[in-house]
Amino acid sequence: MKTTLVPITAIFIITIQSCAYRNPVGKFETTRIPEAPDYSSPACWAALPNKTDSSDLWAGNVKNQYTSDDADVFYLSPTMYTGSKRYQKRWNATIDEERFNKVVDKVAVKFQASIFNGVGRIYAPYYRQAHIKCYFLKDSASTKKAFDVAYQDVRNAFEYYLKYNNNGRPIIIASHSQGTTHALKLMSEFFDGKPLSKKLVVAYLLGMPVGKKQFGSIAICENPEQTNCFCSWRTFKNDYIPHGFPTGDRIAVVNPLTWKTDTNYAPSELNKGSVFRNFSKVVPAANDAQIHDGILWTNKPKFRGSFFLRTKNYHAGDFNIFYMNIRENATKRLRAYWR
Repeated sequence: MKTTLVPITAIFIITIQSCAYRNPVGKFETTRIPEAPDYSSPACWAALPNKTDSSDLWAGNVKNQYTSDDADVFYLSPTMYTGSKRYQKRWNATIDEERFNKVVDKVAVKFQASIFNGVGRIYAPYYRQAHIKCYFLKDSASTKKAFDVAYQDVRNAFEYYLKYNNNGRPIIIASHSQGTTHALKLMSEFFDGKPLSKKLVVAYLLGMPVGKKQFGSIAICENPEQTNCFCSWRTFKNDYIPHGFPTGDRIAVVNPLTWKTDTNYAPSELNKGSVFRNFSKVVPAANDAQIHDGILWTNKPKFRGSFFLRTKNYHAGDFNIFYMNIRENATKRLRAYWR
């Protein structure tokens, strides 16, 4: 199965500039694995409740009227590691590299994790991401090893968070792209059929195909106030059928404008606000949404510079096209959880 994932920095939603890849040289070697993060150090986290970071920002200065410190959000960023000249022999990111950290902070955390500002306390670990090339070489031994290194970090970060920070609060999981690759394993290991599932408010598992029967005891969300469930979608242009991507009825898709799983069309008037390149501006009624054959369709976004947008794969905008609707929904589900 061919899978084509483009890092968020290379797509229209955040920036139109091109991004040069530097593919890993040679096979995966344990001697070239970057040093593991020490999650007792705030420097190993892109976002923490007691740290000033991009998750503290309010898009368009539109603040959440409902704010809670009684819940936590554990966020896993998408693939931002596209290689570098200095570390070209490494299949995994080095989290003390300034360039890598900057793009995680200024792109992923800013345009995705900030959605949950006010919903709960946000935790976002840096982790040794597998190189973007790994999604093109899914059957290679090097790819598996690189993903294993990345997941080990995610697992360690979550265990540290549970032990020292959670203190029994309910949890929202939010992830995108490679973050979702790891979040699926995390959900299976720590939540599915486990006592911790009672603390799960909702999981937003975006950007990857997630099966309707992905989990044994955690169902797909069927309505806007359901809890202990998951939401997922992958966004493409209206009437476009992607080639080389998994599609079909077995894939879970929730419409982020109605929070239902039917195929009814949701007009753009239901979109409370998208956030594109200009973070200071929230654009209402910018995009519609409709579920079709295991994917989510929406119209071409309109923003300054969108004339140059040629891709029909809106993977990078899975979160920020529906920015305000996700924030409102997370708030609503948290209220339902406490009720």
